[in-house]
Amino acid sequence: MTGDIQTLESLSESYRASIPTDLRETRSFDWYLGEIYDEPRIARNAHQRVADMFDFYGTAYDEDAGVVEYHLASEDPLYDGENVFFGREIHEAIHEFVNKVKSGARGLGPEKRIKLLLGPVGSGKSDFDRQVRRYFEDYTLREAGRLYTFRWTNLRDVIADQDPSDDVVRSPMNQDPLVLLPATQRATVVEDLNERLDAPYTIRNEQSLDPASEFYMDRLLAYYDDDLQQVLENHVEVVRLTADENKRQAIETFEPKDKKNQDETELTGDVNYSKIAVYGESDPRAFDYSGAFCNANRGLFSGEELLKLQREFLYDFLHATQEMTIKPKSNPRIDIDQVIVGRTNMPEYKEKKGDEKMEAFNDRTKRIDFPYVLQYEEEAAIYRKMLGNADVPDIHVEPHTLEMAGLFGVLTRIVEPDSGTVDLLGKAKAYNGEIDEAEDVDVKKLRDEAADAAEIGEGMEGVSPRFIGDEIAEAIMDSMHRGRDFLSPLTTFNHFEENIENHGSIPEDRFETYERYLELVREEYKERAIEDVRHALAYDVDEIQRQGEKYMDHVMAYIDDATVEDELTGREQEPDETFLRSVEEKLDVPEDRKDDFRQEVSNWVSRRAREGDPFDPQDNDRLRRALERKLWEDKKHNINFSALVSAGEMDDDERSAWIEALAEQGYSREGAQEVLEFAGAEVAKTEMEE
Repeated sequence: MTGDIQTLESLSESYRASIPTDLRETRSFDWYLGEIYDEPRIARNAHQRVADMFDFYGTAYDEDAGVVEYHLASEDPLYDGENVFFGREIHEAIHEFVNKVKSGARGLGPEKRIKLLLGPVGSGKSDFDRQVRRYFEDYTLREAGRLYTFRWTNLRDVIADQDPSDDVVRSPMNQDPLVLLPATQRATVVEDLNERLDAPYTIRNEQSLDPASEFYMDRLLAYYDDDLQQVLENHVEVVRLTADENKRQAIETFEPKDKKNQDETELTGDVNYSKIAVYGESDPRAFDYSGAFCNANRGLFSGEELLKLQREFLYDFLHATQEMTIKPKSNPRIDIDQVIVGRTNMPEYKEKKGDEKMEAFNDRTKRIDFPYVLQYEEEAAIYRKMLGNADVPDIHVEPHTLEMAGLFGVLTRIVEPDSGTVDLLGKAKAYNGEIDEAEDVDVKKLRDEAADAAEIGEGMEGVSPRFIGDEIAEAIMDSMHRGRDFLSPLTTFNHFEENIENHGSIPEDRFETYERYLELVREEYKERAIEDVRHALAYDVDEIQRQGEKYMDHVMAYIDDATVEDELTGREQEPDETFLRSVEEKLDVPEDRKDDFRQEVSNWVSRRAREGDPFDPQDNDRLRRALERKLWEDKKHNINFSALVSAGEMDDDERSAWIEALAEQGYSREGAQEVLEFAGAEVAKTEMEE
């Protein structure tokens, strides 16, 4: 159904409602002074404002990981989840980033460092950086995030040689109006503010006016015989400042250019040649505050591919970080207040890290690793989001397709385990939270071993999500061209195999290894496909319930060293060990671990009984799978597996029933036909071998 038609009037009203009511109002300095006494947070510095921004949009604490998840990344409330970040590793990185910003807000040191996001291509660094900038824009539009700057007015009334076009001059660095107060008086105000402040940090402001504002202040004070009140009442207006990347206002993005064309004035500003003829070259009014550091003041500086800059060009960052000043040519130092974020990839980082001449720069960076996702279901969520955000054709993505694509990506990123208790595939499953499949695996130990073995960190190398996403897209279009309205893992695997050697970001010496990993994923998918077909062909809720009750009766008798009533004769007998093991072996529970497994299941049943819940094997994933597999073993000898592959050998009604059973698991009808043929062929081959 078509929605309401938008009119110019409705669009205009919507726009007006989205901006602060005081966006274009001018206020007096006296008003501002009263405002910050009422709400001292208005006078926060950039680190403090960014730190509060992360909390403003909501948080959740993950006790297992010991990580705070920030909703602007985990839920994306402004854009209905369009830009959600997935994976434990990414949220650990974001948690670390915010901790550094919050430490900087408290003046602990990181405020004087570059927050350097380091990671491989496609790991989410740029997306996160962009997300922070977008949310900072929104935050400064809100009451909780408001900040103010000032402008000089009526300058020609006092300064005779002031250009008519400069009668009103905005603070070139968008400085806080507090900077207009002399140091001693400002310190008194700041002390008062901190007594009223309810925050985990204190207000600080020891900045000097920028050179142009210093010039105006000196000339105006001289005119009014040092009467500061006259200057501030007659020549200063306070205005609302909002961050706007497009306007280069309180947010600036900086990208490296050709080495021959790099110029430090891009960062620090340059002479305004149009004003030299008016004011003269040495006059501070003839300086153009258009450098990236100038534009980012009071907000965020974002340096893309920062370490691709020449070494000499990076020296400007030394003062910008440690001293929080910039030094333009032929000008005094200018104070800055901003969160400086840089992004870089692995090759540039390794090069600069090994350069002894970069020691001072490296010392002024705080590295935050942005690795690839190492949980394959979280990786699959990335591709699901990608498809959800795109205009995807009417095509059905079959079960396991995205998960197996994610599993392939994860296998290329994790370090081969040293421990003999688990192989690479088992480690990927353990990282994914499938502890049931690897009970004896210590996930923390695996992570620690990998951290010691990896050159920089686990997940910092491997196949990027972009490669996998591109191949999924190609597989979708290929399926459409072939008249298939479904995307299956088998089609996706074929595209991976065909293009591994054609992708520029995959080194040649990894081709053979990645092809081996792809075979591991094929084998894993084969097991899952067979499991799905097994479920469709042999699934019987009543029989599983009956077998589950029988299993639990014998388990409880075994644990209590008691007897159990025989179903046929009614006589008391010892627990049927053969039956118990026939169930447990379906989960590969070894003989020496059977007691642990039985006790685990018994505890689960007892806990449910205390809570008033009846026994249902469907609610215990491990027990359900074991019973399903046993039921399959009991029934498979009566199934003609070769008929699954050849349509002519099977009754149409029977095949249709199986397809419907697979459809209930999420398959399309054509996809169900494919998996029946694939799994049927594999099972038939196994049966023949046996």
